[in-house]
Amino acid sequence: MLARPGYRRLWTARTVSQAGDVLQFTTLALLIYQLTGSGLGVSGLVLAEIAPVLLLAPLAGPLVDRLPRVQVMLAADLVRLFLAAALAVWHEDVTVVYVLAFGLSAGSVFFNPAAGSLLPTLVRDDELVVANSGIWSAAVLIQVALAPAAGLLAVTAGFGWAFAANAASFGLSALLLAGLRSGEAPRPITTTSIWTQGREALGLLGRDRLLRALAVAQALAALSAGATSALLVVLAARQLHAAGAGYGFLLAAIAVGAFLGPLLLIRLGARARSPRLLFGAFGLRGLVDLVLATVTALPAAVAALAVYGLGTSTGNVTFSSLIQSHVPEQLRGRVFAAFDLIWQSMRLASLLLGAALADTLGIRAVFYAGAVLLLAAALIGVSVAGRRRPF
Repeated sequence: MLARPGYRRLWTARTVSQAGDVLQFTTLALLIYQLTGSGLGVSGLVLAEIAPVLLLAPLAGPLVDRLPRVQVMLAADLVRLFLAAALAVWHEDVTVVYVLAFGLSAGSVFFNPAAGSLLPTLVRDDELVVANSGIWSAAVLIQVALAPAAGLLAVTAGFGWAFAANAASFGLSALLLAGLRSGEAPRPITTTSIWTQGREALGLLGRDRLLRALAVAQALAALSAGATSALLVVLAARQLHAAGAGYGFLLAAIAVGAFLGPLLLIRLGARARSPRLLFGAFGLRGLVDLVLATVTALPAAVAALAVYGLGTSTGNVTFSSLIQSHVPEQLRGRVFAAFDLIWQSMRLASLLLGAALADTLGIRAVFYAGAVLLLAAALIGVSVAGRRRPF
């Protein structure tokens, strides 16, 4: 796939942009904790990440479907370049940091659906799984490599240098995108308002059986994963008695599984785009949550989380490939933005409910509840997938 100039440029730009995202949120979390000294301050950073999706996704989707997607991605990178550069020289005021963090996340609200919608114009339909797997695998490796490096750069060289590196990543991504020639068809001129176009996408989610099942499953999965991912560190400390390095092993196990998942999908060929595989991945993650709620030995939890990472990566790649092949080209940006909105809104609710549940009933209750939600998502999806012909 990398032998194709268009895909190679998109893959490199997305990988570099992902590097910027990892640098951004790792360094911002360290900075906010230094400035506020509280977990509540760091929670505010999570809100600054989620809020732009809730506010701007209804606008981003229609814009992605109206404008050339390469230009949308290029504009998003240039805006994030400016904001990251501002953070490099102005990061002592916590209010300013929150505002700039909001802006950086807002850039991703436009960049991500544009990138997902652009990919099918650069590869053949039967290559979507391989193409998405390449992008996902690179993102996982970037996260594993750069998260600790970002923290080390921040504490040794200073936050200014870390944010400067972040700005450079967005600048390089923009340079790569400027030379990308896509196979997008010219967009017809429309007088329909952006809000009307957004309602068209929501209507499609309601009418289409597969998209409706995906939306319900996505909401249930986010309601589960928002709490369990955030509170994994609590599980490590209270149940596994493995804070510190033990928690690092748990995160590493997820990364290993997430890297192996796309390699498995490539070997499945045409079956890798089956809806049953996607919804089965939800069920697999639900079973892992049941194991995590039960076991008290660190090695068992590490093995379970490797399987969780496998389910997460296979599910994400299959999900993107299904959307790209199933949704008409002129609606693709709005549908991707709608799913982003569903995920982040349910993730926010999960964070709030999960914290309350952990404090009242204990950390095991959080993972038992997460397992029930994921298994419900799998059952709903498989029942729908069984009534339709596979792709």
